[in-house]
Amino acid sequence: MATKTHELDRIAITVKSHMLLRQLLRENPALEEVMRNARNETEALVGVRNWVLGEIKEHPDAYKFYKREVHGREAFEKLTWKDFAAIRLLDYVDNAGREFDDQNLRGEKAISNPIHLIWLAVTHGTGGAKPYFFQDMLMLFRQFSGEYKRDFPTREKVEEWMDRWPTGLDPRIIKLREENRERILKIIIEKIDKGEIKDSKFFFDPGMSQEQKYLRTLEWWENRLFHLRFAVRSPDLLNEFLGNSLDPDTMKVLYEAEKKGIPFFVNPYYLSLLHVRVPYFAVGADLAIRYYVVYSQQLIDEYGNIVAWEKEDRVEPGKPNAAGWILPNEHNIHRRYPEVAILIPDTMGRACGGLCASCQRMYDFQRGNLNFNLDKLKPKQTWDQKLQELLRYFEQDSQLRDILITGGDALMSSDGSLTRILDGVYRMAVNKRAANKNRAPDKKYAEIVRVRLGTRLPVYLPQRITPDLAQVLGEFKRKASEIGIQQFIIQTHFESPMEVTPEARSAIRRLNEVGWTVTNQHVFSTAASRRGHASKLRKVLNEIGILNYYTFSVKGYMENYFNFATNERAVQEQMEEKVIGTIDSKYYDEVREFPNNAEILTDSISSLLKRANLPFLGSDRNVLNLPGVGKSLTFRTIGITRYGRRILEFELDHTRNHSPAMERMDKVIIIESKSISEYLRQLEDIGEEPSDYESIWGYSIGETEPRIPLYEYPEYDFEITDEFSNLELSVSR
Repeated sequence: MATKTHELDRIAITVKSHMLLRQLLRENPALEEVMRNARNETEALVGVRNWVLGEIKEHPDAYKFYKREVHGREAFEKLTWKDFAAIRLLDYVDNAGREFDDQNLRGEKAISNPIHLIWLAVTHGTGGAKPYFFQDMLMLFRQFSGEYKRDFPTREKVEEWMDRWPTGLDPRIIKLREENRERILKIIIEKIDKGEIKDSKFFFDPGMSQEQKYLRTLEWWENRLFHLRFAVRSPDLLNEFLGNSLDPDTMKVLYEAEKKGIPFFVNPYYLSLLHVRVPYFAVGADLAIRYYVVYSQQLIDEYGNIVAWEKEDRVEPGKPNAAGWILPNEHNIHRRYPEVAILIPDTMGRACGGLCASCQRMYDFQRGNLNFNLDKLKPKQTWDQKLQELLRYFEQDSQLRDILITGGDALMSSDGSLTRILDGVYRMAVNKRAANKNRAPDKKYAEIVRVRLGTRLPVYLPQRITPDLAQVLGEFKRKASEIGIQQFIIQTHFESPMEVTPEARSAIRRLNEVGWTVTNQHVFSTAASRRGHASKLRKVLNEIGILNYYTFSVKGYMENYFNFATNERAVQEQMEEKVIGTIDSKYYDEVREFPNNAEILTDSISSLLKRANLPFLGSDRNVLNLPGVGKSLTFRTIGITRYGRRILEFELDHTRNHSPAMERMDKVIIIESKSISEYLRQLEDIGEEPSDYESIWGYSIGETEPRIPLYEYPEYDFEITDEFSNLELSVSR
């Protein structure tokens, strides 16, 4: 590797890099003096270090933060804009020459030594650093010198950005989608008439007129099984349903995806949300949806080489996972934290209502484990017995109090399958509670207080939320409440205000009416990261009775390059946009009661927003879901590659409980899959003004927001044991 590094050091920089370097030195005479006088890399590093230390020591709060003598949100918020730059420069020096496994390059070594690269460029015109690198350095030294300042946008400006994004409740959007529905249904009618589609449930009676057939398909449109049966599974049908509006370059990519074996599965309802006739007032408004359906070239290039992002997803029988937990098997239970574990059933719930292009399970698709063969996912006779064994894991664990049933998608299970799963959860909770009566006061186990269903069907297929399903959920909530379960949560995933349709609104209302709280996990993709987009989503979700829970940076490596919005943008959005929805702590007690009164949640949210003068409730936290560690946005930028891709060192979210094994885990290094320059260029390509995002360059430190009490577990009226079960701390790192 040293030889390869030496070879890279000999590569001449480009003309564009030379121009940016010249500008960097012209603006920073002190830097030029250090570089011109340094006889080698070491002298360059020492020179920069002494220069920056002299500045930062005049700011005690920043110096203590740099030395890691203080941490946390309070310490973070004391840092000035210049402090961010000084800390980053010192971290670059302290970590000079470190090698990192870069999964974006399929495990190749990435070496960070930015001061060395500048010195090589100044002294020899070499080092191979790209313009993206020098642009980042130029902005860094401008920040350090005080020339580059941060201006926080006003609330009025943020609301102006929000107003750019229409919702699926706009009458004009509704009209366009009716046109889309009509086009799709007429295509389906034609294919049934030609015999290209045959189905025992969805067919036309002999002698029906075209108008009668159309009216019949309008009835089918309200049936979830229709949408699953007629889901698009090929590029050609996708393009046909979209009025042949996809351009040749896009079709070429989709054909390549099909050849590579990447599944297609998009139901007619969700496809009807995409623009075909693009309205003047909503140009680009559907991109966050469109880019979930249309695959990128990077995904196709990486398919076959994608690795699991989550370390704890890799489970060997009898061995602890990355968080130290012993699990019953590698397929049905996933666990990271002491209090909660995920249950993935062997039912249709292992599938989804559609395939998201940036799905974290894409590595499993390439192994053939997930392919939308829904018939094969019908539960086997052995599943009920297996379910009982899996639920015993929850029953006999000392700390588990929260079960998240997901997949796939929990609501892809039939009503009957879901009823059996929930009945099993109920019996498990009863048994866990009964067993505690025989335990000593300080040895009692945590009892189940929260049940969650993870589903995107209120978005992908709101037709699934039927009165029968609501009855199943309502009945479970009624009887489970009697045995001490207090929180009943549907955890969904709206990506765009354009997904909030009349159908979705009705589905959420139906869930609220039977006492289930709906929370949202937003994936902060490139299109969804545009100024004001996430805030508008928060607002419209609050208006239909949904609480915002997390805003997740896109995870994965180069396969998700296209949809990845840098973590710096997540910090910028948190501090400059979401901040206008900050909930005053005097309302915490009121907000904490929201899940206990889900039936009136829409009215409760509306009332609070009015009294607190807020546009939305900023109840979510911006985070990255880290491999093996968990959700956090606590990081420092400790390096940068020749290509300008930043290297971030993440820490645990210190505001929540973790497995004791986490105390031994090293900090997690993430090499971002794109540079800030590439991200801004991509935003410009989709109609954004890069100058609106200029402060993004300076966000090189992140600190996880505190969790508001709304999401805390209810307290017990007894003491929980300190002992852990199903944990092995001898796991090697």
